[in-house]
Amino acid sequence: MAKKKSDEKNNQDDDNTKNESDLSSNDEEPNFSDPEGFVDDISDEELVGDILKLKPKETDGVESVIVVDGVPQVGPSRIEKLKSVINKIFVKFGNIVNEYYPVNAEGHTKGYIFIEYSSPVHAAEAVKLTNNFKLDKQHTFQVNLFTDFSKYEQIPNKWEPPEPQPYEGQADLHYFMLEPDAYDQFAVVTAQGSSVQIWQNTQPDPTLVEQRSQWTQTYIKWSPLGTYLSTFHKMGIALWAGHNYAQYKKFAHPGVQFIDYSPCEKYLVTYSPQGDPHNPDQKRIIIWDIRTGLEKRSFNPEGPTAWPIFRWSHDDKYFARIGQNNDALQVYETPSFGLLEKKSIKINGIRDFNWSPTDNIVAYWVPEDKDVPASVTLLELPNRNEIRKKNLFNVADCKIHWQKSGDYLCVKVDRYSKVRKEKNETKYSGMYCNFEVFHMREKQIPVDSVECKEPIQAFAWEPVGSKFAMIHGESPNINVSFYEVRVGQAPILLKKLEKRACNHLFWSPGGQFVVLAGLGSNGGGSLEFVDTHDFLVMNTTDHFQMSDVEWDPTGRYVSTGVSFWKTKVDTGYWIWSFQGKILKRFNMEKFAQMLWRPRAPMLLGEEKQKEIKKNLKKYYPQFESKDRMRQSKASKELIEKRAALMEKFNEYRQERIKEYLDNKPRRLALRNHVDTDELDADTQNVEEEVVEFFIKEEVTIID
Repeated sequence: MAKKKSDEKNNQDDDNTKNESDLSSNDEEPNFSDPEGFVDDISDEELVGDILKLKPKETDGVESVIVVDGVPQVGPSRIEKLKSVINKIFVKFGNIVNEYYPVNAEGHTKGYIFIEYSSPVHAAEAVKLTNNFKLDKQHTFQVNLFTDFSKYEQIPNKWEPPEPQPYEGQADLHYFMLEPDAYDQFAVVTAQGSSVQIWQNTQPDPTLVEQRSQWTQTYIKWSPLGTYLSTFHKMGIALWAGHNYAQYKKFAHPGVQFIDYSPCEKYLVTYSPQGDPHNPDQKRIIIWDIRTGLEKRSFNPEGPTAWPIFRWSHDDKYFARIGQNNDALQVYETPSFGLLEKKSIKINGIRDFNWSPTDNIVAYWVPEDKDVPASVTLLELPNRNEIRKKNLFNVADCKIHWQKSGDYLCVKVDRYSKVRKEKNETKYSGMYCNFEVFHMREKQIPVDSVECKEPIQAFAWEPVGSKFAMIHGESPNINVSFYEVRVGQAPILLKKLEKRACNHLFWSPGGQFVVLAGLGSNGGGSLEFVDTHDFLVMNTTDHFQMSDVEWDPTGRYVSTGVSFWKTKVDTGYWIWSFQGKILKRFNMEKFAQMLWRPRAPMLLGEEKQKEIKKNLKKYYPQFESKDRMRQSKASKELIEKRAALMEKFNEYRQERIKEYLDNKPRRLALRNHVDTDELDADTQNVEEEVVEFFIKEEVTIID
């Protein structure tokens, strides 16, 4: 059998060879040569233009190279140290691909170097921010792009004015502030970011502005002035702005979980606690320039850290953090992002600090150390002057609370009567609390003290005004005390509300009004709306299992929410008036987050604001007429909507009646021409039956 198959295969091969030879003998070989007199008038660009675009250029990569002049001239033994110093300065602007340090015959550097970045954008940023950078007293950098040499060589002898280019304006990022009726916006997020909605708080019903699915993978965050909407993704952060929420910038940072804005929205801090497991060199903290989208500096803290790690001054000029060994305050300045005066501020044992909301002043506290008492210090920057220091004794912990206008500082001091150490733990007993109030605008900054023997549940300053409130005591005897701070006087107790079911307090952004809330499993969702002008309780109500309370930026509305992150049932958010009247209830499955869009600071001065408040009655008729028009418009729209629905129903009904009548001959044919549409149509097939039964009998005696 094997031999037979082999023979058949050989015969087939012979036949194929024969056929191929026949074909080759019959067909002539094609001629690809051009005819005589042919002129090739097609250019390479027309023929293979798409391929020529990919042709490497001689200048490729040169745009990313910078030339740094004014570099110290050092010997071979100090070149590595010089490289380390130079690298720290220039690596902040992007990824350095290559660097070249020319040397002479003796191995000494020549005073200039070449640095190549991965992107021309990074090179341009480096030139912009490091040109004329002073390294030390003898050396100042002169930085240029490598392409500048050829550009300056090709300058024509005769100058020609540039042609005007059409103006392309940037989208209005603050359009929401120009809303005629001053309606605010708020964002609503469902769990796992499956849906993000942007609403405008119009009356009587909110209006949907934008809705997108999978807009974020976790949660969202507004920037401090409301300009940008931040969304979180596996590969980084995206910012959205403008009328249609177009993407403004992207910041690549894999595994990012937390972000923080500088107060003026110039910089963004991103934090990836776990880092990228596939990239061990991944930076954990990155500070970005929002306008350019460039990385300004990165940090890799060791061990767990509390967020936010960096705290910013009110004007974005400085940001600071506590050193890893709690022995220094590290203050950095912008836009260089280097240490202020190139050195940390040595403060042994520093525990916590906070910037003033209006001045470049830092308040920090240091615990007791042997015979040295604890202290709270006010440090003025950049001159590092200690403008006030307060020593404290028997201190277990401190919390720093600045008033929003920067007029007052309150330090909550937890004190003890006895202390003992067990192994590595320190245990305190006989705890009580002091509130140290610093009068920042008065001469020599006097300090007053308020003592409270009960546990403190919450504390908060009035944003606009000079009052503060605290929740103290233990359940069921929880009290709320309101104090006022006056110039030259100790804080005065204004009112004490006793036996309240609350554990959090939320001041209105405009002051005067406060919400006392019971959050969490122990709070029960209680709500109490209080006017602190005369301490009138405007309403007492509840929102069961409430997890969040948010004031809108104007102080006109309050939202409460039951988040899916806290519980899985009855999730949603409600909107209240500042007086505690429920306006809307929105129950949503997997509701996660509801955030009001912040507003930019008011441009009117204090005098103008006082004048408007004083003459507010003049504007009442105008506002009332607008409200009436809005309500009548809403009623008119509702009537028109109902009329349209009724008309649509009548049209549908007439169509069905016509269809019913058209089908009557078919029904008669199917039923032996007996009309069963009416009950009395066929009297022969109808039997009448009378049924009588006794229902009830009553006897009523009438006098």
